[in-house]
This record gives sequence, structure tokens and C-alpha cells, in this order.
Amino acid sequence: MTTLITPETSEEERARPGIAARLLVPGFWAALSIVTMWLAVLFDGVYGGNMIFTGTDGSVANIPSAVVLGLFAVIGTSAIAKRAFGRRDAG
Repeated sequence: MTTLITPETSEEERARPGIAARLLVPGFWAALSIVTMWLAVLFDGVYGGNMIFTGTDGSVANIPSAVVLGLFAVIGTSAIAKRAFGRRDAG
């Protein structure tokens, strides 16, 4: 006669969340999107071009495109951080 013996798992092992539970946290995706925005600004600053504006009097303004992209990254970062990491009232 054969008996089937199963290994017992402790309560701590069952209660510990797996990788799927950690990836579904909204803070993870918010942080990932913020990092991605700033990496885009970094790569645009390194490899991107400049915006050249010429005035009617012949003056030339040369602005890196990362400045404008950084402005939008600041706006996006503040919006995502406020939504994902802001305080939630318990009421």
C-alpha cells in the first residue's frame, strides 16, 4: 500500500505575495512611467537636436529640444505622482 505525502507549507510562505502581486501595485507603474519620461529627456538631450528660431531682425535663438521636452516631463511627473502617490483620505 502506498501513501502520498505532501510537503507542508507554513502560513508565512502562503501569505507572501508573488511577483504578480508586486507588479500590480499602481506605484510600480507610476514610478516606471516617470523614469521612462526622464530617460526620454536624457536621450533627447544627448542625441537630440536644437530648435533654431530666427527673428525678423536677423537674431538667432538656439534652444535645445530637451528643454521643451523637460517642461512636459515636469508636468507629466507631477500629474502622475499626484495621482499615484498622493494621500488618500480614509473617509
